[in-house]
Amino acid sequence: MQRHSTISPLLSLPGAVPADGRDEGVAAHYGDLFREQRALADGTGLVDLSHRGVVAVSGPDRLSWLHLLLTQHVSELPVGQATEALILSAHGHVEHALYLVDDGETVWAHVEPGTQDALIAYLESMKFFYQVEVADRTEDFAVVYLPAGSIAEAPEGVVVRETPYGRELFLPRGALESYAAANGPAIGVLAHEALRVEAHRPRLGFETDHRTIPHELGWIGTAVHLQKGCYRGQETVARVHNLGKPPRRLVFLHLDGSEVHLPGHGTPVRLAADGPDGRQLGFITTSARHHELGPIALALVKRNVPVDADLLAGETAAAQETVVEP
Repeated sequence: MQRHSTISPLLSLPGAVPADGRDEGVAAHYGDLFREQRALADGTGLVDLSHRGVVAVSGPDRLSWLHLLLTQHVSELPVGQATEALILSAHGHVEHALYLVDDGETVWAHVEPGTQDALIAYLESMKFFYQVEVADRTEDFAVVYLPAGSIAEAPEGVVVRETPYGRELFLPRGALESYAAANGPAIGVLAHEALRVEAHRPRLGFETDHRTIPHELGWIGTAVHLQKGCYRGQETVARVHNLGKPPRRLVFLHLDGSEVHLPGHGTPVRLAADGPDGRQLGFITTSARHHELGPIALALVKRNVPVDADLLAGETAAAQETVVEP
């Protein structure tokens, strides 16, 4: 359950339908899912991600300290350059995903809703003698997404993460309503998720479970730097990269469009040839209805599933595209 302070004021806009689950606190959509997706694809509108956690790390040692803890090379991170990073367990399993930018004085990160407390507790436990301060700024700042191609401007002084997919603003929470009114239309998280699935971008808690390693989801290179110094879980990353293959791999699925219901998170994936009672080879991680592609999904399957095999998601026929090579 989201804390009351992170319930978005944009839920009072006409047509707003609240999201549930991990995205509780913001709008799933505002009445027209496909129109909202087309707007994002055209570079217009904004997505309210104000339910996401915001963590700030300041102090003169912030970059060198984070470099020791994260999977990404950040010791010389240029001001204003967006990056992403993971925190792994000692066995190399993914525990946290951070989306970072440094403004010259502070590293700002947004994280999955509700994960900031555990992340901050871990960071605080690792401070030792380093000159760093870690703060939860979720109640003060709202994350707002502007799609690639958007001509909307960030207010003066607002920290921005600029990525190939668009810009993410760390907007003072009190300015959210006025900014949305001036730079809308507001677009729900279902449209944002559909475009994320289309782009094969993994999300913590959706594409991950308790045993996920970065290689399975294509995070090597984007969130994991292979030529940096030690960090927790590095041994697993190096061993799998140099000596083996991950046990599972992420795939993109085109789902049978005649089905009324989308297969939900955790729906078993099997070979179509084996039928719905066949051996489970994976599971659906995220499914979505796309304005051009129809029903689509990401799934995590065993590495040895043939790349050209027709699959079943529950009882829904699915054709796969390779995201992570077997």
